[in-house]
Amino acid sequence: MYARAFLKCLAFFAQTPTAVERLRNLLKSPTPQIIRIGPSKFDEVVEQDGVKVVIDSKALFSIIRSEMDWKEDGLSANFAFKNPNIKDACGCGESLTVGS
Repeated sequence: MYARAFLKCLAFFAQTPTAVERLRNLLKSPTPQIIRIGPSKFDEVVEQDGVKVVIDSKALFSIIRSEMDWKEDGLSANFAFKNPNIKDACGCGESLTVGS
């Protein structure tokens, strides 16, 4: 309960217009898909412009003030995150350390 009240007071998690459009396209596909952040129990939902992202409660405080974008180039297409809380990360970006 505390987390939900706290999140309402923050600019918690933003999605760029490009990310929102990509999420809409995923939801309209023949097999609708939703984006999930975190490895286990998904119990927090962030909704922006009519699209939802489901976030693991353990990941919530690691992504506060983050921005999700959709990036495409000739070699790849993926969601990219700008996270001002990251203090250190591995070369591939899979592992990270966040600070306050």
